[in-house]
Amino acid sequence: MSTPGPGSADTFFFNQVQMTKYESQTRNTLKSHQLAPKKRLGQNFLVNKHTAEAIVRAGNVLATDTVLEVGVGLGALTTPLAAAAHHVYGYEIDRGIIRFHEDEGDLPDNVTLVHQDILTADFQQIAELCGGSLKILANLPYSISNPFIFKLIDNASLIDSATIMLQKEVADRLTAQPSTKEYGVPTVLLACCATVKKIMTLKPAEFHPRPKIDSVVITIDFTGKNNRQENSETPRYDFSFLKQIVKTTFNQRRKTILNTLSAGGWFDASGKNTQSAIKTLTEAAIQSADLSPAARPETLTVADFISLTRAIQQLQIQ
Repeated sequence: MSTPGPGSADTFFFNQVQMTKYESQTRNTLKSHQLAPKKRLGQNFLVNKHTAEAIVRAGNVLATDTVLEVGVGLGALTTPLAAAAHHVYGYEIDRGIIRFHEDEGDLPDNVTLVHQDILTADFQQIAELCGGSLKILANLPYSISNPFIFKLIDNASLIDSATIMLQKEVADRLTAQPSTKEYGVPTVLLACCATVKKIMTLKPAEFHPRPKIDSVVITIDFTGKNNRQENSETPRYDFSFLKQIVKTTFNQRRKTILNTLSAGGWFDASGKNTQSAIKTLTEAAIQSADLSPAARPETLTVADFISLTRAIQQLQIQ
């Protein structure tokens, strides 16, 4: 019997059979160790080893790299990652999963398990542990996708790259273009410090239990932008202040930037300016950035937000 060719109906059937086999193995492993996926932790275990290997390749992991893995699970990603890297620090919040690996001794010797919620972890300490800028790989629990992305943004200067799997709708937001409903705060802030690319889409059958939606693997490259130094493409600006502006405008995304920014308090430090004076100063800053006061936040590009940030700060100094 010949092996099915690419793209044929038989190939799809063959893949489905393989997927069912992998899922069965995962289910049996969990059952035999009295473990179960926890909904509160958003656990969906990757079952396809070929996908795990593809994710490691997408992460451009080198033999000299010390890598941070988020969400070890049953080790589907950890094992090929350890084969490619010098060392892996695997952060896992589920004590039952940690105990499973300790009892089984199933992970390679160059893997160090850390029982901690990654959202509470100190990235500066992890970077020191890893000996430099972080290279991160993760099958990210859906429940922490958004806070984890903001943690990456807040620690951009410590990160080399992140290759992560997350729900499709989050990936769509992170790669969205202006004037779309997906475009928002995380889109703009991440684009200020990194370049985001979609790598592959994964169907629910790749996981146990099967989620109701597709997942997407993305790479986030921080090497080109995370220093935010003065250059021809991105002038120097205060990123903390830009975050305030982006969040303020998108909190009321249906309003014009003139109305939302006028209420931001940036031109009334003394508390003595009238509302009319504040609005006039805000409008002047917007126009100085070559933007329309009637514009809404979803129409502004990342460069527009940077220009707006610099214009408001310059007017504050005067």
